Amino acid sequence: MSKRQTQFIRTLFFGFALSFSLACAACIGQAAQKNSQPGLPVAAGSGQGSIKLDIPEIIDTRARYLFYLHGRIVEDKGIRAVHEQHGVYEFEKILETFKAADFVVVSEARAKDTDIKGYAAKVVAGVNGLLKAGVPPRHITVVGASKGAGIAMHTSSLLKHREVNFVLMAGCGEQTLKNSELNLYGNVLSIYDASDEGVGTCGRLFARSEGLSRRKEVKINLGLGHGFLYRPHKEWIEPAVEWAKQS
Repeated sequence: MSKRQTQFIRTLFFGFALSFSLACAACIGQAAQKNSQPGLPVAAGSGQGSIKLDIPEIIDTRARYLFYLHGRIVEDKGIRAVHEQHGVYEFEKILETFKAADFVVVSEARAKDTDIKGYAAKVVAGVNGLLKAGVPPRHITVVGASKGAGIAMHTSSLLKHREVNFVLMAGCGEQTLKNSELNLYGNVLSIYDASDEGVGTCGRLFARSEGLSRRKEVKINLGLGHGFLYRPHKEWIEPAVEWAKQS
């Protein structure tokens, strides 16, 4: 084989290798771009969040912790529960959204017919475990949706700590407002949709509660009724994250 032929073959080989490398890089870039496209909006974070079934054995006292308490339908139908009107309860997507905002998220799918006050005592134990380890109280937030909001209210009433954060979503129906056992403590944010029949403002409960440090209520207008809490809509995610990060 002549020198000219050898050089020609080498040029073809290196040209093919370069083209192949560029094509692979383009494919990887397209895949990364596709995977990074969000569905529903999420809060920006630095990737330090995580999801746990319970408070971790080794507690990072610099982290922010968020207990998420889901609605009753997850107890009845599981983590991909489907409501005939509201659709899928995106339990896992909600957890991932809070994780993306750099929280250590503590949550589990509760058993069917879970006792509200009994489970609240479990959450109190978890919060006290974090406080005992040295986590600042304002770095701890309990978020409850529907029945989960009821659990969060009992947690607040049992814990009696003025600096722990709570977010109550669609939690204040008439029966709740009349419950004399509820006496809220802490920094409490209420969120409800104007179109949600049967639940509304927590104003009466706020007025009679003795241990509130900060209180706020957000009425949103998604027109989804009780279904607004089934997905991580920015209209409630953003105020919840902002509330949890005030310190």
